[in-house]
Amino acid sequence: MLAFSKFRKAAEVSCVFRRSQKLPTYLRRFSLPSEESPSSDPQLPLRFCISLALKFETLSSGKYRALVSEVLCTNNWFSLYWEALEYLKKSGVLITSDSVCVLIRAYWRVGLTEKAIESFGRMGELGCRPDARAYNTILDIVFQKELFVLGFAVYNLMLKTNCGPNERTFDMLIGGFCRSDDVNGALEMLEEMRQRDVEPSEMTFLAIFSGLCRGGRVHEAHRLFNVMRESGRKPNFMSYCVLFNGYCKMGRLDEAVSILQLLERDRLPLNVKGYSHLIAGFFRERRYNEAHSWYGRMLKKGIVPDVVLYTILIRGLSSEGRIGEAVNMFCEMTRRGLVPDAVCYNEVIKGLCDANLLDRARALQLQISEHEGFHNVCTHTILICDLCKRGMVAEAQEIFNQMEKPGCLPSVVTFNALIYGLCKAGKLEEAQLMLYKMEIGRSPSLFFRLSQGSDQVLDGVSLKKKVEQMCEAGQILEAYKFLIQLADSGVMPDIVTYNVLIYGLCRASKVNGALKLFMDMHNKGLSPDSVTYGTLIDGLFRAAREEDALKMYDHMLKHGCQPSFEICKAIMTWLSRNRKVSQAFSFYLDFLKNLRGREDDSINALEGYFVRGEVELAIQGLLELDLRFRDFNLAPYTILLIGFCQAKQLDEALIVFSVLDKLNININPPSCVYLIEGLCTKGRLDDAVNIFLYALDKGFALQSRICERLLKCLFCSPDKRDYAIDLVRRMKSSGYRLNYLVGTNAAFT
Repeated sequence: MLAFSKFRKAAEVSCVFRRSQKLPTYLRRFSLPSEESPSSDPQLPLRFCISLALKFETLSSGKYRALVSEVLCTNNWFSLYWEALEYLKKSGVLITSDSVCVLIRAYWRVGLTEKAIESFGRMGELGCRPDARAYNTILDIVFQKELFVLGFAVYNLMLKTNCGPNERTFDMLIGGFCRSDDVNGALEMLEEMRQRDVEPSEMTFLAIFSGLCRGGRVHEAHRLFNVMRESGRKPNFMSYCVLFNGYCKMGRLDEAVSILQLLERDRLPLNVKGYSHLIAGFFRERRYNEAHSWYGRMLKKGIVPDVVLYTILIRGLSSEGRIGEAVNMFCEMTRRGLVPDAVCYNEVIKGLCDANLLDRARALQLQISEHEGFHNVCTHTILICDLCKRGMVAEAQEIFNQMEKPGCLPSVVTFNALIYGLCKAGKLEEAQLMLYKMEIGRSPSLFFRLSQGSDQVLDGVSLKKKVEQMCEAGQILEAYKFLIQLADSGVMPDIVTYNVLIYGLCRASKVNGALKLFMDMHNKGLSPDSVTYGTLIDGLFRAAREEDALKMYDHMLKHGCQPSFEICKAIMTWLSRNRKVSQAFSFYLDFLKNLRGREDDSINALEGYFVRGEVELAIQGLLELDLRFRDFNLAPYTILLIGFCQAKQLDEALIVFSVLDKLNININPPSCVYLIEGLCTKGRLDDAVNIFLYALDKGFALQSRICERLLKCLFCSPDKRDYAIDLVRRMKSSGYRLNYLVGTNAAFT
């Protein structure tokens, strides 16, 4: 029980404000300077703040709480209000959570985020236990600052203090999970809502729909959408639109049209924004006629296109190669009184570049450079990309150097384009210097590097654990400062940057430099992707470092990076070139085992056939397996066939050829060339002629070198000269131009 004397003392200092119950009137009076504002008593502002803190339980309306925050901000009474709270604490008066929340909101309103978080962290000093509203207030602040790790840590603290989250809490958490690309976390929150009997709102579902669609999981979003409808909830227009847009972005346009039909059935007409998504989707899928058709339908419905839709049409026409019509569309837009924005201008410039009209693109860039706001980083990046593709690196560098003059800072895409151009031009040292330039003035990455210790790296899990420990220790402000310190402040080289440089170094036979860059990237917390590993593996093989290449492959598997089909092909090719065809075959089988649905027993049986020398059964079984899963690719079989030829195992090579031919699978020209060359070397001219006739029947135009080799072998063999003469006639009728054969043929007739 509170001491009566202490409460009486607190009440006395605020009695002047207890004469009226019209608190909002007083608040308005003190929020604005006026002649009525009492100024003779220097203690009056403090006494007013004390009165506010005491009366806060009566301020049930959010409008009044906002008004109190306005008073504190307008009069800069933050320290006075805190002093009032401390005075009440000393007087034994219970401090409510709402009375501190108003101060937190006031600090946030004027941009003093640290002070807001500090106030929340010091609630314990006042003997005040945060309630759901207080936690929601601080969660709102940290999520708006996109400090998701801190937000989730505060939520865990909320649970540990037995403060029950409400609908508002879950809405913010689900939104935070979705914005941080952790939709699974959002779905777990949705399940937790159900367990706590908290009913999800439409905004909750909308956030999850958006997160799922943004992550390419549109089918799951649609399933949840149907669950929502079946539970009796009628989705609003925004829910339909998110699902519709998700299907459009995924290129699943037929499903998008079905959602459009639902919209029309529910009398929710699609607006210009929706049509823009649909038309953009058709253009992306190169279904140009349908894109134009839907544009025509939209116009018939009386919907007027806006700048965004015109931009989509310009981009689509440019991708069709109809740059003239794209420019006409641009002119039509301006005639309608619509003002093109930077994105629209950039699409026109890109279209001109793609159509090899670089001079016109540069002229338009110079024209819009006079308009502030139109000349942005994307404009420069488009031109730099085009110049680098043309090998005009000096001109690209000149534009890059001019970017800072209008205050336009290069993006990571700009840097990547220029680095690619420099690597392509063989200027690797300049490319690496560009990488270092990207990092100048940067703080370490938010989720990757810990500032404590020069070589210490912090991954996402460790970072989350550290922030949670700080929150549990009451160091919420310190956790906030820690995350802000780690936040990026410049252009961060991404995985594409490193991949471009690693590729350039490998192509220049500087594989050690590529490996050093790989380690540098790894130490900075960037995760290599299949392109990184594939480039390094190929580079190591080129440098005759087969063992290191295979170790790099093992490193990829160990770190959870799924090997791509391209990597599989590269390793098989190099193993076959090194005459290790059996190892290449086993490698392909191991790759298949990692694919969904493949049975290990069937694959192991194929390997057994191969080991026992039953190549025909092994190849035939492998083909049946690939065809069953409808993902047949000729490349592995070509690699094996050529590998057998290189290893001088011509019988095995002919078996692969025969099995493919029996199943009506076309063998490609390189395989025919290797077979003919190998068979000629071994003097197996009949087989060589059969392969050549196969190539003629398929319409292949083989190299003159291999044709001359075969004919020379035939002419040099007394019993094969008639074959040679007949073959020359057939080759001429097939369109071969054989100047060499005229003299050879004459010599033997």
